[in-house]
Amino acid sequence: MNSTISGKRVAILATDGFEQSELLEPQKALEEAGAETTIVSLKPGEIKGWNHNDWGQSVPVGQTVEDCSSTDFDALMLPGGVMNPDKLRMEPKAVEFVKGFFEEGKPVGAICHGPWMLVEADVAEGRTITSWPSLQTDLENAGAQWVDQEVAVDNGLVTSRKPDDIPAFSRKLIEEISEGTHPVEV
Repeated sequence: MNSTISGKRVAILATDGFEQSELLEPQKALEEAGAETTIVSLKPGEIKGWNHNDWGQSVPVGQTVEDCSSTDFDALMLPGGVMNPDKLRMEPKAVEFVKGFFEEGKPVGAICHGPWMLVEADVAEGRTITSWPSLQTDLENAGAQWVDQEVAVDNGLVTSRKPDDIPAFSRKLIEEISEGTHPVEV
């Protein structure tokens, strides 16, 4: 498929417990739009998804955070799932990986519980962000303006609330990636 994101490299940072639909559906949309996606995780091999109320399917890890950098990619996508960002935010290499995309002004998408990584990477301040409702206080305490809407876009950052928002999230993330980098103060 011809697209303005053809050949763009998108990292998908996840670990065990990612919400399956929030990784697989945006990944499919990105790839259909021409992007090359890579699952980046804490360990090599496979990571296991969470599908609503139980464990879901596994996906292969392309690279570990130890073996790559934000400079290797054009954009970042952060799926949710409660366990996934909660584990990732405890790993300094994962937090630095996320922060690098903001320092370089690259597009970032985060859905559901994914914005927890924005708090940990100290990049939420002054931004308009949406998320799963339980993150509202964390995001506001980090200096973000939290909004309850399907998708929020703030200077290259695309956020959404839940799996129902995936189509709008994917469209906006593709749009932001097509526009390229955004100068950002971190």
